[in-house]
Amino acid sequence: MSTRTLVSSTTSNRPTKPRTAWRGWLVVAVVVALTVLAWNGVDGNIADIIDNWRNGADKISDLLAPDYWFFPDTVDPLLETLHMAIIATAISAAVSIPLIFLASRVSNPNGPVLLAVRSVMNVIRAIPDLMSAAVLVSVVGTGALPGIMALILFNVGILVKLVSEALDATDTGGLEAALAAGATRTKANRAALWPQIVPAYTAQTLYVLELNVRASTVLGLVGAGGLGALIDDVRNYYRYHQLSLIILEILVVVVVIETTSGALRKRLTR
Repeated sequence: MSTRTLVSSTTSNRPTKPRTAWRGWLVVAVVVALTVLAWNGVDGNIADIIDNWRNGADKISDLLAPDYWFFPDTVDPLLETLHMAIIATAISAAVSIPLIFLASRVSNPNGPVLLAVRSVMNVIRAIPDLMSAAVLVSVVGTGALPGIMALILFNVGILVKLVSEALDATDTGGLEAALAAGATRTKANRAALWPQIVPAYTAQTLYVLELNVRASTVLGLVGAGGLGALIDDVRNYYRYHQLSLIILEILVVVVVIETTSGALRKRLTR
């Protein structure tokens, strides 16, 4: 048999590559269709966007010229926002530790308790923090306290969700050995599982601190203290020069915290 015959025979016996490009185009078509339906559902209109953008040109120019003389009036609200974020992060980090172990299949073999804890955490995460703050303001009054309480609820839901998922992926060899040696479930979890999730727990706590600085600013819009209350005040009187300064301060604080916590998280995950 000639070499040419062998080559042609080998080529003809190769399996044909499946045609899967249509799947990608199908996904794109579905996404586009859903986007168009959603745009029509909210009565979207490009002309309205253009008109409103032109009408807001003077306000945009005001935002580009911050009133730096207003800075002394922003110091106390800014500090209150930071205090709210720090307090809420510390309390939620402590409260979430036992809930993390109760929300993981690895550390909690009790099915009903596991389901109950996860269900409660799902409900907590489903409630927007702004709504929680609005309800708490009506209960305990205006100020930093309802904002802190709303942030704690928000933080616990996030920490328990993220860290318990990390716990589900841990190696259970040490846990099984501790249980076989006669340790209680609590002691086995603390000795075998806790050291494995400390980096994830610390990294997520730092991430929650970043979120709290942003969230505490927004919560003030419903009377929960911090910079949000000041934002609501200057916005109602159309003092956009002052609003621009507040936005600039929030940006600087968030960038500093995000950069610092990001560097710490990288160290922890190495």
